[in-house]
Amino acid sequence: MSALIIFGLLMLLMLTGMPISIALGLTVLTFLFTMTSVPIEAVALKLFTGIEKFEIMAIPFFILAGNFLTHGGVAKRMIFFASSMVGHWYGGLGLAGVLACALFAAVSGSSPATVVAIGSILLPAMVKAGFPKSFGAGVITTSGALGILIPPSIVMVMYAVATNTSVGALFMAGVVPGLLLAGFLGFTTWYRARKHNYPRQPKASFAVRLKSFKDSVWGLLLIVVVMGGIYTGIFTPTEAAAMSAVYAFVVAVFVYKDMGLKDVPKVLLNSASMSAMLLYIITNAVMFSFIMTNEQIPQTLAEWMLAQGLGPIVFLLAVNVLLLMAGNFMEPSSITLIFAPILFPMAMKLGIDPIHFGILMVVNMEVGMCHPPVGLNLYVASGITKMGITELTVAVWPWLLTMLVFLMLVTYWPAMSLWLPGVMGML
Repeated sequence: MSALIIFGLLMLLMLTGMPISIALGLTVLTFLFTMTSVPIEAVALKLFTGIEKFEIMAIPFFILAGNFLTHGGVAKRMIFFASSMVGHWYGGLGLAGVLACALFAAVSGSSPATVVAIGSILLPAMVKAGFPKSFGAGVITTSGALGILIPPSIVMVMYAVATNTSVGALFMAGVVPGLLLAGFLGFTTWYRARKHNYPRQPKASFAVRLKSFKDSVWGLLLIVVVMGGIYTGIFTPTEAAAMSAVYAFVVAVFVYKDMGLKDVPKVLLNSASMSAMLLYIITNAVMFSFIMTNEQIPQTLAEWMLAQGLGPIVFLLAVNVLLLMAGNFMEPSSITLIFAPILFPMAMKLGIDPIHFGILMVVNMEVGMCHPPVGLNLYVASGITKMGITELTVAVWPWLLTMLVFLMLVTYWPAMSLWLPGVMGML
């Protein structure tokens, strides 16, 4: 009964158009003060201890690093490098978009940032080269979603905070699925370009490729700094986030010089604003999770599922359906913080690996970012392309279908996620 009241109230508030974070907070306060006898002191203590986690500090640092890279000319150099490598294949600029999104995802940790950084430069170039606008929009909207799967990933940090899972192991687990999904999206791009005979670029010479690599190497080195530092044990994921922010600042201001010192306060303010919004969501989600646990809702659901004889196969299918439905009206941060504390105990009872389950949730949210009505990447791409949401939805469907096939693959093939962390001794 408690579960029905909590979720009913949350849905009712969200249907009014209220932001998720405020709807969560009001749901928590209403339930606490009218339907429970939990002491207010315990609530305050949980609120403080719930967000007093070292891993949470990684979020503002990764946001800051992503903003420096977005404004600091790294994206255009990555696009030039990617174009020189694959531009001569069918749909060359489209393939360059997929590759550039994968590279930028590995330094930014954010899908919307990837769509903006790569799309704002590449989409006009694709239209000028003779590609249909819908083709370019489909490529960038879906490939931009790699930002939350290829590490570092802000969403993975949130999952780790919500479930007490290792951030480093999650980052490692995202590498193989991220590269495979990039390959899947690249194949779809190539196939459609070949089918419709879209333009190809002249093959770049070795000298051009070498120059493009040298120009982009400072941005690419950030991947080595962050991932190499974490996997060799030189620093923790949170320390890696701080390092990436400092490195991105130095590269943007002093190496590439695409950004002046006078622009830094604006980037800091934007990053602080975005971080405050996410931390506010986290705070309310911590209290929401506290209510759920206090009312024994996850435990009751887990026991009910086991009593019905539902195994891991059916459970994972149900999780996919639930998360895809949630993606219709919620963004990844909210989905992670609301559903992870509920679904995680059930997954553990059924013997599902927590790292595999985390990657499964992230891939679901990737798909959710690319379909209506609240697909975040759709709205970001709409602002860049000046296309309507309905028109964009039609444009992305081939790549969206590819992502759904990949979702089934990652759901029932745990080794895809667990092989690399296992090899590195992180499981």
